[in-house]
Amino acid sequence: MKITLERAELVRALAHVHRVVERRNTIPILANVLLRAGKNGLELKATDLDLEIVETVPAEIKQASAATVPAHMFYDIVRKLPEGSQVELQTGTDRGSLQVRAGRSRFTLQTLPETDFPDIAAGDLPHRFKLAAGDLKRLIDKTQFAISTEETRYYLNGIYLHLVDDKAARLRAVATDGHRLAQVDLTAPKGAAGMPGVIVPRKTVMEVQRLLEDAGEEVEIELSPAKIRFSLGNVVLTSKLIDGTFPDYGRVIPLGNDKILVVDKGEFSSAVDRVSTVSSERGRAVKLSLGSGKLTLSVTNPDSGSATEEIEVEYGAEPLDIGFNSRYLLDIAQQIEGEKATLKLADPGSPTLLQDGEPSGALYVLMPMRV
Repeated sequence: MKITLERAELVRALAHVHRVVERRNTIPILANVLLRAGKNGLELKATDLDLEIVETVPAEIKQASAATVPAHMFYDIVRKLPEGSQVELQTGTDRGSLQVRAGRSRFTLQTLPETDFPDIAAGDLPHRFKLAAGDLKRLIDKTQFAISTEETRYYLNGIYLHLVDDKAARLRAVATDGHRLAQVDLTAPKGAAGMPGVIVPRKTVMEVQRLLEDAGEEVEIELSPAKIRFSLGNVVLTSKLIDGTFPDYGRVIPLGNDKILVVDKGEFSSAVDRVSTVSSERGRAVKLSLGSGKLTLSVTNPDSGSATEEIEVEYGAEPLDIGFNSRYLLDIAQQIEGEKATLKLADPGSPTLLQDGEPSGALYVLMPMRV
């Protein structure tokens, strides 16, 4: 291999692909990134056996071949090269090393055989559709915070992506950790009909979320019951799906909550944030005391003190005291798009429904805490 390319192009691609590589690997080849020079440029590929990312960057190919080098070290080297420099990559005569040159800098990296590099992308992905990058970003941004990190309930460790067809076909994303639930709908894209419900793993969700920052206007999604592939411009990310059954989340979405609270999102968030300063790191409980036209937020921590704050709200139902985890309240408040947030409550022991003041296709459920 002998190629020359722009440092900026290479560092941007490596920033995407190196994140897939785990820092600790029992299989040496998985610590490496595969570099393959071909007619379309330089292809970079990384995998952890569950997730695979491939990105192609333009390059001047003088001699085509492939090599694998330590991903994190290679990224650190390229990142530290002078801006605007041209990077030359050349395999040694024995193909056991890769030379990296830029300006007066010279590095020689040990390589592993490219034939040992695994491939998870094989297989038929029969369902294919396109989504606007902004729509996919919205689905992820508004649900990923509720993904569970509890490994025992592995089927909650991702976003459940599926079709709903009650009045009109909609593509829905749902995530829950048992304490809170986030659900977002958008109009089903052309080609999504008949797709299976799939659970996209947390790591995949996070990588797609980062890639969307540099994405173009559209993302192509292909999937089967076992795998999903996202094509974003010159980046292709393929992932295994979580093999499990997502619970019947509809059972926890309250339908009869008749106590309606409307708050100014900014004022409410700031008040929760202020009073929770004295809450314990473990509990983070904040008490909401509702009366006619006003809301009192209070926190009592035996170890550090107490705090209260009163804000004006729209509330005309009977008085109610209810407690929530302040961190969870703030996470949901960040997702509210309008200036007003609507909370539909029932009693101190029942889940609360949170929505935008104006219909947005998103809803959130939060379980209360004892305070």
